[in-house]
Amino acid sequence: MREQGVKVDSVSLGEIERALAAGYVPGKDEIVFTADMIDGATLSRVHELQIPVNAGSVDMLEQLGEVSPGHRVWLRVNPGFGHGHSQKTNTGGENSKHGIWYSDLPAALAVIQRYQLKLVGIHMHIGSGVDYGHLEQVCGAMVRQVVEFGQDLEAISAGGGLSIPYREGEESINTDHYFGLWNSAREQIAKHLGHPVKLEIEPGRFLVAEAGVLVAQVRSVKEMGSRHFVLIDAGFNDLMRPAMYGSYHHISALAGDGRSLTQVPPLETVVAGPLCESGDVFTQQEGGKVETRLLPAVVPGIIWCCTIPGPTGHQCRQTTTAVRCCRKCCLIRRGATDSPPPDD
Repeated sequence: MREQGVKVDSVSLGEIERALAAGYVPGKDEIVFTADMIDGATLSRVHELQIPVNAGSVDMLEQLGEVSPGHRVWLRVNPGFGHGHSQKTNTGGENSKHGIWYSDLPAALAVIQRYQLKLVGIHMHIGSGVDYGHLEQVCGAMVRQVVEFGQDLEAISAGGGLSIPYREGEESINTDHYFGLWNSAREQIAKHLGHPVKLEIEPGRFLVAEAGVLVAQVRSVKEMGSRHFVLIDAGFNDLMRPAMYGSYHHISALAGDGRSLTQVPPLETVVAGPLCESGDVFTQQEGGKVETRLLPAVVPGIIWCCTIPGPTGHQCRQTTTAVRCCRKCCLIRRGATDSPPPDD
């Protein structure tokens, strides 16, 4: 991806370190750090590497300015409305923690001027999923915010949220339509500012969501009254989205010996994981309502494939667990690191 010119919008110190390990060069806008708050370790690192910061709060700007005057910054703006396939993916409006509230931009500007921060652009990612009518509203809000803010900019950012089909029959996003709406906003802003303006976009899910699958093995099959349960050796620690959002992920069954399961009678099935949590269910709606899928009747040993893991699947996973034993904290498995494995 780096070789193809794709840059990195990081949201954690770990993602910054992974970008560096992949060969991205800091201080050249190849990596941007986006957040609504910043901890001490991350603040120190972005200052050291001079990584541009996309700030979602005035406090974050203040803390950055105190440590790194003159730093390159973006402002993530909450225009007062949002959109998403779930309330938990709606990143705009007064119920969202994301972004600087549009009426607080004068306070943000005061901090920028106090510390002589370099304003690069305005960022407005306010939800996941694509609704073209809503998108027109977002593009209009971007133009208005830039005009009302009255500051020069190098770029604007459409943020992310580009969707991909999760169910059979769902249409793919029309990228020409999507680009056309945002490019029109860019052109209006460039005309207002009197110079070319760059348009950035964060299509992470669109680029990689269909590049892999979650593979798990059936370990138990049982009847719970009228419900047929299949338990697999993967849980919401491996794929959080169904438990968190009620997100739909297509599930298919494969025989380990390669034989076809197309002739196996189907059953309405609840697919669940191994965790001691009632919410560890892959077939559920938003709010935790359990639903079934019509899937082949299987036995332990059959392989399940959960396709299109989707956004934040890796980010939300739990990699290391600590327990108390003998008055000490003990790791029950080795934690993940951002360092390459040893040669041996």
